[in-house]
Amino acid sequence: LVGRSVALKRVLGQAEIVAPTDATVLLLGETGTGKELVAHAIHRISARRERPFITLNCAAIPTGLLESELFGYERGAFTGALSQKIGRFELAHRGTLFLDEVGDIPLELQPKLLRALQEKEFERLGGTRTIPIDVRLLAATNRNLKQMMGDKLFRSDLYYRLKVFPITLPPLRDRPEDIPILARYFTQKYARELNKQIDT
Repeated sequence: LVGRSVALKRVLGQAEIVAPTDATVLLLGETGTGKELVAHAIHRISARRERPFITLNCAAIPTGLLESELFGYERGAFTGALSQKIGRFELAHRGTLFLDEVGDIPLELQPKLLRALQEKEFERLGGTRTIPIDVRLLAATNRNLKQMMGDKLFRSDLYYRLKVFPITLPPLRDRPEDIPILARYFTQKYARELNKQIDT
């Protein structure tokens, strides 16, 4: 996270406040504002830093596969399920689960996600055993979840479960003083990678 602007310092200050807790964090902001970087930072300075940091981009997974990615499945749960699969919730046990583009989770899957967060347990697809989990959830979206609630595309109870500690990341146009610092940082970074001498 590169920059010295007041806006960026405010975000980092919020991250430092919430990191030691187990509160769910909802990272809001446009694409490219650094939501995943902030999620990593929160995990690194949390008590769970030695535990797994598991990520899932909800927009990159086809709707039909998202449930099995989150919760896993048992062998024979459906055609093609030839072996057991461990889902992201289980992989993140005692660590942090980062759900990127959480606004893209389909409406029919949202109750199961809500239940896992509330009850701290879930069942794999095709399974009968309830699996307890200890997971700290960080979520991010560039979508307007309040508008989606009004359009009946996002559950209000899930929204309020995610929005325990919201952090809004400012776009670069709102912190222009960071542009020279970023330009210098990336120039030096790629100079090292390409083994070039570039004066800044």
